[in-house]
Amino acid sequence: MDVIPTAVAGVLLIKPDIYRDRRGCFMETFHDRRYRELGIDRKFVQDNLSQSGRGSLRGLHYQIQQPQAKLVQAISGEIFDVAVDIRPGSSTFGQWVGQRLTGDNSHQLYIPEGFAHGFCVLSDEAVFMYKCTDFYAPEDEGGILWSDPEIAIDWPVSAPVLSEKDRSLPLLQDIEEHQLPRFGVAQ
Repeated sequence: MDVIPTAVAGVLLIKPDIYRDRRGCFMETFHDRRYRELGIDRKFVQDNLSQSGRGSLRGLHYQIQQPQAKLVQAISGEIFDVAVDIRPGSSTFGQWVGQRLTGDNSHQLYIPEGFAHGFCVLSDEAVFMYKCTDFYAPEDEGGILWSDPEIAIDWPVSAPVLSEKDRSLPLLQDIEEHQLPRFGVAQ
């Protein structure tokens, strides 16, 4: 397994070992001891699965009092996955990292607590799976507008399919500091 640090501290690109033969393939999508040895020593408590069509964009979401670290992976199709550092006091506050994750490459992205997360679908359909370190709490959810010009994410879609909720999220500059997660501030 290869682990590659990204430009934003704490976010890791993981390339699991895949064993292929004429029958198909096999891979471990998570192995607690191995991931702990890599420095991902978080307890995951919830798994989620999302299916979306081409051009769908979900995010940018986070939780305030119950921040979640996530281990994300495309099971089929292709997505562009994004993590934005929103930890007050972080030296990379407001910076983002994006990775193309596909069912074929089976890459994973580890996103620590204190990041807003989102993704868009680049294939006709994509199935996306992610593990979380805390339970989803709808009353604790925050979000940032996907097209925030200060963050300037280079999304590979120009007119995404959005939910009403995601279409009306605020800009990062309009969110009060107490409405941002407080976890693991990187310096």
